[in-house]
Amino acid sequence: MYDLNGKVAVVTGAGGRHGIGRAIALRLAEEGADVVVTDIQRSTDMMREEDRQAGWRGLPSVVEEIEDLGRQSIGLFSDVTDGAQVNDMVRQTIDRFGKIDILVNNAGSQPGPDRVLVVELGEEAFDEVMRVNVRGTYLCSKAVAIHMIERGGGGKMIVISSGAGKQGIARYAAYCASKFALIGFTQALAHELAPHRINVNAICPGLVNTERVDFIAAALAAEGESAEEHRALMVRARAEAVPLGRIAEAGDIARMAAFLSSSESDYMTGLSISVSGGSQMH
Repeated sequence: MYDLNGKVAVVTGAGGRHGIGRAIALRLAEEGADVVVTDIQRSTDMMREEDRQAGWRGLPSVVEEIEDLGRQSIGLFSDVTDGAQVNDMVRQTIDRFGKIDILVNNAGSQPGPDRVLVVELGEEAFDEVMRVNVRGTYLCSKAVAIHMIERGGGGKMIVISSGAGKQGIARYAAYCASKFALIGFTQALAHELAPHRINVNAICPGLVNTERVDFIAAALAAEGESAEEHRALMVRARAEAVPLGRIAEAGDIARMAAFLSSSESDYMTGLSISVSGGSQMH
């Protein structure tokens, strides 16, 4: 266990029941941190039927889970691509908790129209991926970095990139471009914030068993093939290609995030760490 008692963390994109954001938020709370969770408000028709029947309510449910662990939490609906909303999110966090020690840039674009060949890729679809993944990370990191520098005392920033940020994949050009960009952003920001004892590192997951896989499967399914069928085929094929024999679970990513949020990682910055079961070893 890591000692995050007294720390305040912000985790973006944390409203999905099966998502990386929720898993990270709960793990940081288990380690002792108070956690602010954010997400962009989405309609319930994007929710799995099983989650709706289970009474899942998104951010309010995550907040309750964190509080059940004995930690404090607030949930904020915030669009990471809107500078004013990001600044307000930081302000509300500081007003409530007095500081931010840890930022996890997890919010990401929804797979869909961008999962096509480049010759078929529309400008709007490309721009949307870059807007959420890159601009959103930039805005959140900038706002929190200003606070961390002014407050002193160091801090931890984590960027959720991807294995697709290290190796290109057909039909993923926009996504790959955004995730490669995040690795470069992480390295540049790590240099800039090192004098302030603020560590900046990226996590590069392989395929993770979350709601996002549902959207990816729906976008890539062939004519006459259901999204569920394609999802099963995709998960099986990826698992067979992974040396450890399975795709990642959200908890695998959360464990790395907890380590990077702790003092155990104080001498690590600017890294892009693969959490992929051995499918990427660099």
